[in-house]
Amino acid sequence: MFQTFKNAWKTPDLRKKLLFTAMILLLYRIGACLFVPYVDVNAISTNLQWFGSESIFTFVGLLSGEAFSKATLFALSVSPYITASIVMQLLTIALPPLERLSKQGEEGKKKITAYTRWVTVALALITAYGYVKLLESYSLLTVSSGDKMYVFAQIVMVACFCAGAALIMWLAEQINDHGIGNGISMILFANILSSFSSMISSMITMVTEKEGGMIAVGILEVILSLALTLGAIVLIVWFTNSERRIPIQYAKRVVGRKMYGGQSSNLPLKMNMAGVMPVIFASSIVSIPATIAGFMTKTNWFTKFVENWFSYTDPLYIALFVVLIFLFSYFYIMISFNPVEVANNIRNNGGAIPGIRPGKPTSDYIKKILNRITLLGAVFLVVIAAVPMIITAITSAFNINFASFAFTGTSLLIVVGVALETVRDLEAQLAMRNYKGFLD
Repeated sequence: MFQTFKNAWKTPDLRKKLLFTAMILLLYRIGACLFVPYVDVNAISTNLQWFGSESIFTFVGLLSGEAFSKATLFALSVSPYITASIVMQLLTIALPPLERLSKQGEEGKKKITAYTRWVTVALALITAYGYVKLLESYSLLTVSSGDKMYVFAQIVMVACFCAGAALIMWLAEQINDHGIGNGISMILFANILSSFSSMISSMITMVTEKEGGMIAVGILEVILSLALTLGAIVLIVWFTNSERRIPIQYAKRVVGRKMYGGQSSNLPLKMNMAGVMPVIFASSIVSIPATIAGFMTKTNWFTKFVENWFSYTDPLYIALFVVLIFLFSYFYIMISFNPVEVANNIRNNGGAIPGIRPGKPTSDYIKKILNRITLLGAVFLVVIAAVPMIITAITSAFNINFASFAFTGTSLLIVVGVALETVRDLEAQLAMRNYKGFLD
């Protein structure tokens, strides 16, 4: 991996892309530290865990690089854009005009991207208003409902948070166009890495706050947490690099005076083809109830329901999270991999899977293998993302503090997944320039 980055740094155009990506991420982190008007900075600074009662917001804060908990310009982070992408992908399947538009090549993709931007802005407006109401319910604003500037202050704050979400979308697109790609993933990568410092401080605090013989218990908790983290990293790397290879035999054919084909190859299918997207999609969906609760007062029944029954350690939240991971795993594969098209390409190139007839039987066989792989991939994502929540819920009953590591599995999945994907992209670009990299 390090050799890959070293070779990429030696290549002038790749070095420019790496520097450009680093500059965009630096600008993003600067924006994540800028407060918006009419937010009580002192109140937030003295109580950074103001959102702790709605435990679901802990994950939102993690994905935003703590910008959510500090009510800064980029507090909404990538959530509006991810939700808009989900909506547009669903509409592309449900609405024939959008489906036809998606099949029109680059022009169609550009139009769908433009629609996604507008949906992102609309969702950002709704989310920003709910977020302002949430801040108001915790008395974190410098204005109240009785002030003359109350309406104007609300408009300014909503506009700032919405502009921040739109700016994040633009920064991600700049990374896609002029950087090393995977803009949204790179921003999530930077956010989670910036949150690791607070996790480390939580580990230290977890030990120092204990007294007497309980210090040994605190050290044991940290050791167990680190062991689980290391085990999760090994499992993520191993499973992400695993693949199911479908053998393909190409028939011999004569073109002019030369003979082609007669060779054996394979169709590699990644065990985790969906990557981290099902987890991100599922996390965005399960955050909707908390967003709706932000519109309401703290005494409202729905807000109390979210606080008491829909935290990340509650069975309802975990069950919904697991179900959504399975659903989005199959959904993402369905829109990103077409077995019929792959089967047609194999037949057109004179290939066939041994023992399987070309055409529909081949596509059905690929689909059957794909369904099995998707099931295993979904189980893997549940083990990495949901099991830490279950462990936290169980250990909390015995007063063992793993709360700071409830989302370690999800964050590690995103960080390791983005790192491996970035290395693979750099490898592909280095291969075009005849450089040897990590895979060699």
